[in-house]
Amino acid sequence: MRKKMVITIDGPAGAGKSTISRIVAKKLGYIYLDTGSLYRALAYKALRDAIVLDNPDALDRLCADTNITLKNIGGKMKVYVDGEDVGDRLRTEEVGLAASKISTFSVVRQRLLALQRKAGAPGGIVAEGRDMGSVVFPSADYKFFLDAHIEERIKRRHHELLNKGSSSEISSIRKDMLARDKQDSKREIAPLQPTSSSIIIDSTKMSIPEVVEKIIRRVSNK
Repeated sequence: MRKKMVITIDGPAGAGKSTISRIVAKKLGYIYLDTGSLYRALAYKALRDAIVLDNPDALDRLCADTNITLKNIGGKMKVYVDGEDVGDRLRTEEVGLAASKISTFSVVRQRLLALQRKAGAPGGIVAEGRDMGSVVFPSADYKFFLDAHIEERIKRRHHELLNKGSSSEISSIRKDMLARDKQDSKREIAPLQPTSSSIIIDSTKMSIPEVVEKIIRRVSNK
């Protein structure tokens, strides 16, 4: 298998991108880059500071006043906001929806684009997000688009939140996920969609090990 490849895994919320990307990176000895955390980091600060999410000028100031850094810790790129490790605070549905909203603005995407490309420049990386293969790493060695039926994605997110000790109603998760799907797929800038060279995987009836094996076999040319 070739070394130092750039592998992208895109897809909608709840498709299993984070878990699968993390496992694939570990099996390959690569770095896992959760690019969604970058948008969530800005969204977290915007919510904390009560910044209007659809105000371009306010978002411009937010980008200028926020120092986002990436550190490779144990094979994963961790995100720091103004020197603070925000960790699991980025994984709430509220922050996810806010991240989807601010990602529709070019000032936000341009602020984070250079940071993502710098992280992937050496190769040896599995980059997970929504426009990794289409915009951030258009020349990636392998591009995967991971999808699943909406009801399956809602169920997975519900179980994820329960396992983390968070209580959340299915109806609330469905409402937020449908809103995020609409925002991500309909936005004018870098909408969520597979490229012509993307390898599409429908994980609705697949286990995590099955999806991981399919990706590993593909990048290993087996």
